Amino acid sequence: MYCITDEQVDFILDDIRRNGIEMEDLQLNLLDHICCIIEQNLEADGDFEGFYRKTVQQFYKKELREIEAETIQLLTFKNYYAMRKTMIVSGLVSVMAFVTGSLFKWMHWPGAGVLLVLGIAIFSFLFLPLMLTLKIKESGSKRDKLVVTSATITGLLYCMACLFTIQHRPGANILWFSTVIVSFFVMIPIYFFTGIRRPEAKVNTIITSTMLVAATGFLFLMLNTRPSYKMHEVKMYSWLQSEQLLQRMQGANTDTDKLAADINSISMQIKSLVLQNAIGMPAMPDDFERQGIFMEEGNTGPAFMNAKSKGTRLIVELKEKIKQYNAQHTTTPIPVAHTALDAPDDMVGRYSNYTILNTITQLQLYVASAPHTLVATK
Repeated sequence: MYCITDEQVDFILDDIRRNGIEMEDLQLNLLDHICCIIEQNLEADGDFEGFYRKTVQQFYKKELREIEAETIQLLTFKNYYAMRKTMIVSGLVSVMAFVTGSLFKWMHWPGAGVLLVLGIAIFSFLFLPLMLTLKIKESGSKRDKLVVTSATITGLLYCMACLFTIQHRPGANILWFSTVIVSFFVMIPIYFFTGIRRPEAKVNTIITSTMLVAATGFLFLMLNTRPSYKMHEVKMYSWLQSEQLLQRMQGANTDTDKLAADINSISMQIKSLVLQNAIGMPAMPDDFERQGIFMEEGNTGPAFMNAKSKGTRLIVELKEKIKQYNAQHTTTPIPVAHTALDAPDDMVGRYSNYTILNTITQLQLYVASAPHTLVATK
């Protein structure tokens, strides 16, 4: 067993300080660990300085000051490893959900929409924020932090644009334009001018920037830069005119059988669910213009989310009533081919609110225009 002298202790402490360790507590802890290792492993007549050099190299990869940097990071960012593990797990889960959802979508299996939305949501609201937080803590310069922040914001906008698109929510086109603008005028310039100043990263920066500009340009080409003027208003007034025509025809035709009445009743319930999700009311008020109520095209809402939802069950019931109606009214059947009612029950929720409303109103018009003499059945 080796016995360390006071001079050797001072030598170790001075060397620790010369190698960039400034925290006094860390200096003393390193000194204590190194002294213990030397005393336990070095022979009594061994080479102290040579053994010390080999021992201290075990504490770092490049420089001893790395220990202080890691210590400061752990002290100021205590949940670092837990957050990093959560980031990795959330990234894997989002990728698995997206890949599985894509496969389900390709095979037309139920649950594809839920998996895709779940994958995008986890990636956007868990993986990206955690990655941004960790990368900012790890980045040494403000320029690197700025690059990571701009890239994360661009990625978040891209994910939100995809999410709004697949859910048929209003504002998707605005999000796509925002993604292109932030990418082209913020993220790419920051990345380019930050990387081009470093000689070792100059070539990679030029190549990556070129690919980013090309990808952003391709995305811009896919966008509709001249959307139809007030399209949602045109669609809304077109549907309302059909509703007014339906009311006139229903008022003029009082000859109605039970099946026609059932079809109208179910149709009204379906339209009420769609309108409740779109405007927060079960019916469009007569003074909607004065109240400033305008319905934008979007999804049909949770009532049509899956086969067990109320709206989907009403659609199934309506299909059955139409089948019975067509069997009795062979000369004036209600056409359902190539309409939203021709789709599988679990696919109805993928249609937009205007598609469902127009489909239901049109079938009611067919019912209102046909003679409803009840055919006796055995």
